[in-house]
Amino acid sequence: MRTLTKLFGFTLLFSSAAAMAVDSVHSSSSISAMKGVMTKDADNTDLNTRDKTDETLTPQKQSNSKADLEVLAAVRSAIVDDKNLSVAAHNVKILVAKGVVTLRGPVKTSTEKARVAELTHKVPGVVSIDNQLDIDTK
Repeated sequence: MRTLTKLFGFTLLFSSAAAMAVDSVHSSSSISAMKGVMTKDADNTDLNTRDKTDETLTPQKQSNSKADLEVLAAVRSAIVDDKNLSVAAHNVKILVAKGVVTLRGPVKTSTEKARVAELTHKVPGVVSIDNQLDIDTK
């Protein structure tokens, strides 16, 4: 009986160690693979270099005037309502100050860039457009 108990304990210990080793190899390779993907996809440093200066408008500088917020909401609605635009185009940054609309962020094509500007121009209250949209070449 003692031998059987020792044998059972040894088998259980060995199988647990083997399972942990396989799981460890699988997990570390998955994490390595995920790190490469996340870092590559999430790194948009090149596109954001212009944000490091005070010359560029950022969302923190968005005007809180009622008129500018109404224009902002109308521009966002016009862009999102156009189902021919990509998700990237639907998510561009829009800033409005004294009726001047700044568009920033990536879009898929030059056609999308022009379409977003066209939709923005049609919104009442838009004085002018600063189109800083980037065409995503990835």
